[in-house]
Amino acid sequence: MTLGTLSLQLIFPENILNFVLTVKDKLCKARACSFQTGHGIIETPVFMPVGTQGTVKAITQRILKEDIGNRIILANTYHLYLRPGLEVLKNAGGLHEFMNWNRAILTDSGGFQIYSLSDLRKLNSNGVEFKSHLDGSKHFFTPAKVIEIERIIGSDIMMPLDECTPYPCEYDYAKKSQELTSEWAKLNMDAFVNSKPLYGHKQYLFGIVQGSVYKDLREQSALDLMSINFDGYSIGGLAVGEPAEKMYEMVDFITDILPEEKPRYLMGVGRPENILEAIERGVDMFDCVMPTRNARNANLFTSNGIISIRNAGYKNDFKPVDENCNCYTCKNFTRSYLRHLFVSKEILGLMLATIHNLTFYNNLVTTARKKILEGSFSLWKSEIIDKLSVNINSFKEE
Repeated sequence: MTLGTLSLQLIFPENILNFVLTVKDKLCKARACSFQTGHGIIETPVFMPVGTQGTVKAITQRILKEDIGNRIILANTYHLYLRPGLEVLKNAGGLHEFMNWNRAILTDSGGFQIYSLSDLRKLNSNGVEFKSHLDGSKHFFTPAKVIEIERIIGSDIMMPLDECTPYPCEYDYAKKSQELTSEWAKLNMDAFVNSKPLYGHKQYLFGIVQGSVYKDLREQSALDLMSINFDGYSIGGLAVGEPAEKMYEMVDFITDILPEEKPRYLMGVGRPENILEAIERGVDMFDCVMPTRNARNANLFTSNGIISIRNAGYKNDFKPVDENCNCYTCKNFTRSYLRHLFVSKEILGLMLATIHNLTFYNNLVTTARKKILEGSFSLWKSEIIDKLSVNINSFKEE
């Protein structure tokens, strides 16, 4: 270990997740941890590909497991509840069996999706009424109902029902929302304690810290959740339009309050540079649609910045997408070929781009873990972070 790393291995036996803090960096709050789920050990920092409807778009489960090495993915309670529905999931034996995925799954509660419906939802102290985006049918989610749905899904890590506030958000509204989320958190935990897993593996429940960009509300939210004693803690309500520096400020503030002996998950974040900044501030877990969505739109992440593979300048470029990448796409195909696939609207282009972007994200967090263990995270991060957000295209699309 170098001087940059505090060498330790803290094991917290009372924590049901068997959470282990392996190394904590001395120069910042970055940490390398691990915890046990019913479908394997998760080492952090970790990025979770988004499989909203029981599938990570444009890629197979075999590739996720065997080629990229993902240990955990995210699925969504709201979407799975609507389609394929609870009866199908229960008859299948849960989402793991339904989608043939024998590794860990985390489920969002659907709070963010319901927040996105805006005009199609109504909130009260009991829960939220919303209209399906599919057919306009009315539904009502209570905290207990969300726990029931997630029991049927069978996810390893469950998120409670919460309210995600927009940005900007007036203080008074943010305060009412934070209080509602704390009230619901107790009801979520009651429902969790009074129900049992259906499929033979343990399930865990994380709390979600809300409070918009107001430190006093964020602190109260964190303290409320800690008094309930969740298995881990999520930071919600960020990456909704606020400046990046404000997001980093909130994350830095919250991780100083949250317990050291439990996982910390920053929801819906984000760009590679956002992830590294959050790791530096003590976050362990991340998810975002960005790598898969950008891939389907021909935007590829590389160690030197972002490229749009449709651009005409790649027509005769026979180099890999990223010469520093060892993914299946970069080892076997050229920029020219990928450009051809996208221009020709071939489905293979979506898959190859998705493989590359998800590999890039997975390599980013696994390298971050390696650098934390070595004690060189801060130096490494400062060397690469400016490159990650650069758009290096100098061509025009045809």
